[in-house]
Amino acid sequence: MLVHRTRIAEERKYFALQLLRNQIGQRVYPAHRLDRKTSGILLFAKNKEAGAILAERFRSRSVRKIYYAIVRGYIEENQLIDYELKKAKLGLAQEAKTHYKRLAQVQIDIPVGPYQQSRYSLAEVQPLTGRMHQIRRHFAHIRHPIVGDRPHGDWRHNKMFKETLGIPHMLLHASSLQFQHPFKTQVIQLRAPLFDSFEKALATFGWQIPKEENLKNLL
Repeated sequence: MLVHRTRIAEERKYFALQLLRNQIGQRVYPAHRLDRKTSGILLFAKNKEAGAILAERFRSRSVRKIYYAIVRGYIEENQLIDYELKKAKLGLAQEAKTHYKRLAQVQIDIPVGPYQQSRYSLAEVQPLTGRMHQIRRHFAHIRHPIVGDRPHGDWRHNKMFKETLGIPHMLLHASSLQFQHPFKTQVIQLRAPLFDSFEKALATFGWQIPKEENLKNLL
C-alpha cells in the first residue's frame, strides 16, 4: 500500500492517507512515510501545525527510528554507512548516514548461485538521515542487500526465499519511533509488531528480536 496517491499509481484503489482520513473523518498529514514494500510505523499529524513541527523534528534528527532487516551474507558487528545518495531526477548527492548492529547470523545448506550454502544476517538499523530508500540502497552499497528487495537486492536469494522458504516479501521493518510530542513535553514511543513473513524468517533461522531497550534519555 502506498502512503498517498501519486501519478505513477493512479490505478490503485487504496492509499494509507485516504483510508485513515476516512476512518477518523478529518484530514491528516503524513509525517513518517514508508515505501510500500517496507512494513512498520506510519506517522500522521492531525493538523498542519503539528505536521510542520514533526517535519522539523525529523530534519533536525531528534526522532529516533529503529528498523530491523535481514540481509544477504555476514555483516560486520557494527558499522556506520556514510555514503551520499543521489536524489531522484535531479541527480544531486545528499548526505546519508545509516548505523546498524548485527544481532544474529546463520549459514544454511541451500545452494544459491555458485555457492552450496547461503549466509544471512539479522540487523538492527538506525537511519540517521531520511533519504528515499536509504536503508535499502545503503545495504546494497556494502554488498549485503536486504532479502526480498527489488531492484536493489539479489534476485537469486529473493527467489530462493519465495520458492523454497515461502517468504515472498522484503524483510525490512520499521519497528519503533520515539519523539517529543509537538505541543507537550511528553515523549511519545511507538512500536509496530513484525509482520508474518518476517516472523516466519526468524522462526526458520531460530532467531529472536531482543526486547527493545527503554528508549528514555536517547532523544
